[in-house]
Amino acid sequence: MLNLNLDFYLESALFENLKEKIETGLSLSDIENALFFIVCLRFIILSIRYNLKTSFYITCVGLFAGYLWYRHLIDLISMYRNVLLKFSFFHSLGMEGREIRAINQKIAISEFKLGEDVSFFNPGQILYYAFIKKGMIHVDPETGFRYYMDPLSMLISKLDEPYKSNILPVYYQVYNNIIPKIYQTYSKFWNQLSGVATYAFITRVGKKYCPYLVRWHWTFLLIIGILEQVFISFIFRVYYFQTFVLIPQIRSNILAGDGYLEFQLDFLNAIIAAIVFTHIGFIIFGLFHAIWGQYFYVPFFVENAELHIGPRPKNSIYSGGFTSWQDSDQKNINRVFPKLWFGWFGKTSKRSKSRGLKNLRKFIVKLIKKIRKKFQ
Repeated sequence: MLNLNLDFYLESALFENLKEKIETGLSLSDIENALFFIVCLRFIILSIRYNLKTSFYITCVGLFAGYLWYRHLIDLISMYRNVLLKFSFFHSLGMEGREIRAINQKIAISEFKLGEDVSFFNPGQILYYAFIKKGMIHVDPETGFRYYMDPLSMLISKLDEPYKSNILPVYYQVYNNIIPKIYQTYSKFWNQLSGVATYAFITRVGKKYCPYLVRWHWTFLLIIGILEQVFISFIFRVYYFQTFVLIPQIRSNILAGDGYLEFQLDFLNAIIAAIVFTHIGFIIFGLFHAIWGQYFYVPFFVENAELHIGPRPKNSIYSGGFTSWQDSDQKNINRVFPKLWFGWFGKTSKRSKSRGLKNLRKFIVKLIKKIRKKFQ
């Protein structure tokens, strides 16, 4: 009797918390709390299985792989911030996305205003102001003219007048136009390719020292980023059409009661919700797999990622979980229809595969029925 009461109490508390979370919505603090719990639990399990040193190393590998997904999730929330505010479950994430956007803008403005008083944690600007602004450029306090003190400028200043008058136009053209344009082009080029350059240096040049788990998840993120841009651009276009076309027309025709415009608005909201929910849910799915040190299978993308980094070294304890699709008897090469499910955490069990799916299906149906009863 006591056990029945305890089970009923735990079940009621679980559904009350679930109901409250559905009403309040998802936030970054909820995700971070879950990640912190997983990291601590995994560290304890690995400490019992191996030792503290090995457990620490394996946990750090999973943390780094998870950090890649977490940064990507932050970027998505910042981009989807206005769209997330449309839905109550993601409203908290939308507000946090606005705060993240505002903080990034303040940091950029403050760094621009700091000038030569740049903070110590920005070594690039320290070198720029130390060598370029202060070391090579001198401003006359009386006239306000700038003098360059680099070797080429000093050499030109020592030329005789006939040669100097012919070279000065070219000199000023180089310093005032060509060099700034080259610097701007290089800055834009570096901003776009710095992530790929960092990836190539760490995972390709230094792959001997980079764990397979990090290389797999990092490569997978870069590959899916190509497809993500299509959905992100589509969402922005739909949101723009709703905000600046449909909603003004509905407000202007509010007395006429045009139901077709409202139907378009609701239909587009459903499309946005489906894409955003799926996109963010998939990133969270990958984030939790990375933190656990596990892999998952997505057709086409996983094969392309593993073409770059190769198969998982199964004899290393730092390589993470299972990759059953890499086994010779599980590959999709000779299949008419690709196999989509390889078991939980990439581990295929021939005996318990069908039984596990049936149990999962029963659990989901039972959970949905209980949730429906609670909200009735």
